[in-house]
Amino acid sequence: MIFKVRVNPGASRNYIEEKEGAFKVYLTKPACDGLANKQLVSLLSGHLKIKKYNIIIKSGERSRNKLIEVNDGSV
Repeated sequence: MIFKVRVNPGASRNYIEEKEGAFKVYLTKPACDGLANKQLVSLLSGHLKIKKYNIIIKSGERSRNKLIEVNDGSV
C-alpha cells in the first residue's frame, strides 16, 4: 500500500492527522541529518501497528511531501 504524507518537522509535539487517505504528521525532530525521517518511520510504525522495516519512504526524502510504502510483512 502506498499513501501520501505531509510532514511538519520542528513541531511542539508528535501527532498524526488522517485525512482522505493521506496523513499529516507533526514531528518534534528537525529536518536535518535524516532525524525527521527516522522519527516519521517510528511514529507511523506505532500508529499503523507494524514493524519499522515494513515502512519505506519511496519519494520525498528531502521534501515535506512524501510517498510512503507499507508492506504487510507477508511477502
